[in-house]
Amino acid sequence: MNLHWHRRDLRLDDNLGLAASTASAPTLPLFVFDPTILTHAAPARVSFLLDSLSALRSAYREHDSDLLLVHGQPEHVIPTLGDALELEAVSWCRDYSGLARNRDAAVRRELTDVECRSIDDAVHHPPGEITTNDGNPYKVFTYFSKKWHDRPKQAPAESPPADTLVSLDTAGATGDIAEEVDGLDGITRFEDVPTLDELGFDEPEADVPPGGTDVARDRLRSFCEDDIYCYADRRDYPADDCTSRLSPHLKYGTIGIREVYAATDRASADATSESERESVSEFQDQLAWREFYTQVLWDRPDVVSANFKTYENPIEWRTDEEALQAWKDGETGYPIVDAGMRQLRAEAYMHNRVRMIVASFLTKDLLVDWREGYKWFCEKLVDHDTANDNGGWQWAASTGTDAQPYFRIFNPTTQGERYDPDATYIRQYVTELNGVPADVIHSWPDLEPGVRRMHAPEYPEPIVDHSDRREEAIAMFERARGGN
Repeated sequence: MNLHWHRRDLRLDDNLGLAASTASAPTLPLFVFDPTILTHAAPARVSFLLDSLSALRSAYREHDSDLLLVHGQPEHVIPTLGDALELEAVSWCRDYSGLARNRDAAVRRELTDVECRSIDDAVHHPPGEITTNDGNPYKVFTYFSKKWHDRPKQAPAESPPADTLVSLDTAGATGDIAEEVDGLDGITRFEDVPTLDELGFDEPEADVPPGGTDVARDRLRSFCEDDIYCYADRRDYPADDCTSRLSPHLKYGTIGIREVYAATDRASADATSESERESVSEFQDQLAWREFYTQVLWDRPDVVSANFKTYENPIEWRTDEEALQAWKDGETGYPIVDAGMRQLRAEAYMHNRVRMIVASFLTKDLLVDWREGYKWFCEKLVDHDTANDNGGWQWAASTGTDAQPYFRIFNPTTQGERYDPDATYIRQYVTELNGVPADVIHSWPDLEPGVRRMHAPEYPEPIVDHSDRREEAIAMFERARGGN
């Protein structure tokens, strides 16, 4: 008997690790609530995880199997199960962060008598496959992207047949599997998917979307039938919400990346114009960005807490707790920024264009270290992904690979005017501005205080002057580069 250890691959279909395991022997599926990983978790993400695990367990039960759910340190749990259940092999789908690689190495060290199979599944082209001619990871996305698009993509893997999956009531040496696991030290088995409270988490502040493969497929199907064809033109307009909303599903693997790509390929074939095909390609480019940042994290695991780019002098980030809190609360007096931060609290999600705007505002207007913003996103986003979030924050802060140049600074007013011209998105989340004309909303930071009080007395004054802070930010980076 084999064991497949689910982590960020919470599905049966298009799961390369599970498919490889079931091809060689009947397989018992497992998920481990790792206390070390849980210390880095947050309520919204754990809520989505638990919902996705419930869907996964139901899928296994439809295959006359079940999902073994336990709590414990993987380097103890996996080898202990290996011995007790006399496993032949343990498989898992590879993750690429430093934390995940250290965990997997610890498990490997303890699994001395069981074959380990670590399989690339979460990306089309794993780190080390797309490199420069010298064999080094790319630091510029454009060059990486060209090779990524040119490489053939693997077809989705099929769901394992029911007779290749093991049930928890399968007889073992001392009883059925569930009874054997219950008798093992250092392992707590859950009969049902645990609650947030049982795992030590509060209920999330946000309204978290549902998880599971069926939800992911519905989203993918709907997107590929409609919005993907105007994605290139409308994806930057948050009121349109012309996005796939697949990011949490790709984060937790409730749908396979090969299935997603295959659906976009079919959409491209069904396109009725060249502009529609280009729009599909634009969406596929976002999948390439995801893999670009994955290989950055794989090559430089230290970027989670360190700048990718080296400056001659330290960047003089400010410690401004009051401004940081105003940013978190959506109380900066810059409407598009505040709308994004309030969407984050309400939905555990933020539109991608607005993510760039709020990140630029924190690092270039408030001059606060990008790590503070990254930590807040980690706490609030349901789709927090170490590679993508870190890459995005360091791009905005001009500290990452292929990052925004330090002298190109988003103007939050013009960003709002351009991408939310009617202020529809802003009013949805900044309710104090309901009924206020769009031109007043977009000129809010430049209005006289009395005019602001007349239109929206409950909405705050701008906490900084963008023009002044833009000059200060440029000077700050010039000093970091070694200038006077």
